[in-house]
Amino acid sequence: MKTLPTVGLADASNAAGLPDLPEEIQLAMSDIAGAAREGLLAMSVAAGMAVMQAMFEAEIAEVAGPKGKHYRNRIAVRLGGRRVPVSRPRARTLDGREVPLSSYTHFAADDLLTEVVMERMLAGVATRRHARIAEPVGAQVGEEAKSTSRSAISRRFIRQTETALAELMSRDLSELDIKVLMLDGEHLAERCVVVALAITADGTKVPVGLWDGSTENKTVVRSLLADLVARGLAVDDGLLVVIDGAKALSAAVREVFGAKAAIQRCTLHKRRNLADHLPDKEQAWVDAKLVKAFAHPDPDAGRRNAKHLAGQLDKNYPSAAASLREGLEEMFTVARLGIDGRLAKTLTTSNPVESMISIARATNRNVTRWRDGQMVLRWTAAGMLNAERSFRRIKGHKQMPQLVTALHRHAHPKTAEDTDTVGAAA
Repeated sequence: MKTLPTVGLADASNAAGLPDLPEEIQLAMSDIAGAAREGLLAMSVAAGMAVMQAMFEAEIAEVAGPKGKHYRNRIAVRLGGRRVPVSRPRARTLDGREVPLSSYTHFAADDLLTEVVMERMLAGVATRRHARIAEPVGAQVGEEAKSTSRSAISRRFIRQTETALAELMSRDLSELDIKVLMLDGEHLAERCVVVALAITADGTKVPVGLWDGSTENKTVVRSLLADLVARGLAVDDGLLVVIDGAKALSAAVREVFGAKAAIQRCTLHKRRNLADHLPDKEQAWVDAKLVKAFAHPDPDAGRRNAKHLAGQLDKNYPSAAASLREGLEEMFTVARLGIDGRLAKTLTTSNPVESMISIARATNRNVTRWRDGQMVLRWTAAGMLNAERSFRRIKGHKQMPQLVTALHRHAHPKTAEDTDTVGAAA
């Protein structure tokens, strides 16, 4: 059996003893050999640093000729969540201008470092722990590393969340065929951020905006909806708006979108609100009847059953009866559009937007002090965009063409009536 030759790099003396190797290669291999004792990643970092330095030297040699007299300038570049100093060869043209190194520009870019900071912060890593959880890249590199202090991490995260907020609030909606808009509120630091999640005609979920206020009041929601319209949200062919049940949301939707929008209130919110008005012993049977009414295949019959339940509650629990009657017509909008099955279950609750908010809320768990409303918006926007990366199309998305047709009929009732009349005459 043939034995393959191997080269051991146990220490610097072994590397220096290798025949016919330039001095630079011997020194680089010596560094890599030392890093090998600290683990595979540390060795990889050492090898990468050696390659990077070789790239610098090769590029400078192309414009300045063979290595001669030159000076070195200690400059920091990014590496795996920290910055480390490297020696950058420099040269000047004959007329005195600095020769730029494209390889240095590439390695010195902050994009990767900023992304690492963003990922760790969104994963719940506190600013003071970034240095401790950094990958083991070798003792020497670790000692020289920079940009891992709390203040440095915080500054990078602020810049990145400002970018996330600007991206979210400037998204062009004119190219999205939005058919469903879900609205809900996130309460942070005695403020309420109203967030908007759009669903396109193929069932894709897209975060589209947020607005800051003290509560889910009509002014805040109207401002958010007006901003969406200004960015290209079209409702001419109908739009289903799913809300959590707040009166302010419904009023603002009607004011901005008019009759083109069909409003569906979240059935889960209605059930929870009703339960809050009842003693524990009454909650189970009332909820069972309400679920049965909401699930009735005939929306008119379901509404009558819900009204009958409210009548049963009038005498002993008048506040519960009033809560049930409030906005009852809007509990059956999806059913009146003729949507059933999995898509109906998705669109009669605000679960998709609540799920997005819950992911965004998880990114905020390490915040101990909210400084201002801008900070609330930055963190919420970053959390929404983080949640978007794990989005899948909604359950029941194959029924979306049915919803598109139903919304068109809702937005153009006269056209629908004329079509029905022609069909009957034929």
